[in-house]
Amino acid sequence: MPIIESIYTDGACTGNPGPGGWGTVVYFQDGSIHEMGDSSHGKTTNNKMEMQAAIAALEYFHASGQTEPITLYTDSEYLINCVTKWVKGWKRKGWKKADGKPVLNQDLLEKLDDLNNRKIKWEYVRGHAGNIGNERCDAIARAFASGNVPSLQSISDINYGNGFSRQNSEVAVTRVSDSLTESTIINKKQQQISTLASDITNMELPTVSATSTNEELPRETRVTQLRNLVETLHIADEIAEKGYLITSSELADLMDVHASAVTSRGDQWRWRNWVVSRVRREGNQILWELERGDLVNHEGEES
Repeated sequence: MPIIESIYTDGACTGNPGPGGWGTVVYFQDGSIHEMGDSSHGKTTNNKMEMQAAIAALEYFHASGQTEPITLYTDSEYLINCVTKWVKGWKRKGWKKADGKPVLNQDLLEKLDDLNNRKIKWEYVRGHAGNIGNERCDAIARAFASGNVPSLQSISDINYGNGFSRQNSEVAVTRVSDSLTESTIINKKQQQISTLASDITNMELPTVSATSTNEELPRETRVTQLRNLVETLHIADEIAEKGYLITSSELADLMDVHASAVTSRGDQWRWRNWVVSRVRREGNQILWELERGDLVNHEGEES
């Protein structure tokens, strides 16, 4: 086994709750790559899929027997906070939150807590910002969530640990032959990919588009994703036109991000064609307003 340098994880869900999928990409120091992913039967959530991707990553790392530390990248601040901050308090309180309610996804959190150790450095990476590892994980997760099986790269045949073995994940992994010829071809391909980023641990490349990653998906999947996007944009347009106020969680669902990614952006910011403004707080909820930014600019120019 070559030395693992970093791992990227991501989860996706159509509907939240709805059909879900997760993706994990393992980067090695020699430039090779190993990809994993799977879908969830029935309805699931984004958070569950984010956690499952991280669990698969950590199980793979432990099964490798590697002693060198790694960096695990995720675009879920919720996942990082759960694993590095909140889980200790929840365990002390018998898996109860501050309001006395049970902690959601306790079974997955217990697995993550068991697998986590000081060799794992958790690092947040901004989603949909051109980061190669994040974009690839997102493409894998969304493909599985849409009911498709993407072609994945594989370099090993090890047992991944409890609940995730190669035998029950063959649908998710395209096994590569161990022959020298194919191995050489794969390494050359990975070297070409690695030239896009001189340092895998610093792979913030805003100039790299997600288009190349999406093109690897089947056409039907891309069309379905586009159709879902258009529907989302129509909903946002109607909210703006009717002057509806929506909560942070509702806005996060519309944007397909975690609620913390909404509240951390400030009182006013842009999202696609809209200016998003914080209006007021009602109880423990923040209400937001959407206004078409392109129409505002156009009217301003005419005046």
